[in-house]
Amino acid sequence: MLIICIVIAVVFIICVAIMIAATLLSRKAWGDREKSSPFECGFDPNGSARLPFSLRFFLIAIIFLIFDVEVTLLLPLVSSINFSSPIHWIFTGSIFLLILILGLYHEWNQGALEWAN
Repeated sequence: MLIICIVIAVVFIICVAIMIAATLLSRKAWGDREKSSPFECGFDPNGSARLPFSLRFFLIAIIFLIFDVEVTLLLPLVSSINFSSPIHWIFTGSIFLLILILGLYHEWNQGALEWAN
């Protein structure tokens, strides 16, 4: 058992050393200002390349991802209806949907889904 742990530790250390060496060897030289400046189809940009981003869009994207993952976890439940009892399937699906609806209600109640204040 001790030999297996030592082998795993040595392999881990070798992998980390290879990753560090690859990072140090593949480091780009700092380019000049012209190379790192943004361009629009070969022309100089009209405005700033860094536009302010509304935090509401970020919050909506995070909420969408959370609910999308929950729905993705809910879909395999339908295919398992043949392998489990209907009462177990209905109970599990109902609990999962209840959590989903409570999360949506909480986000709505907190005003995260309101566009205009």
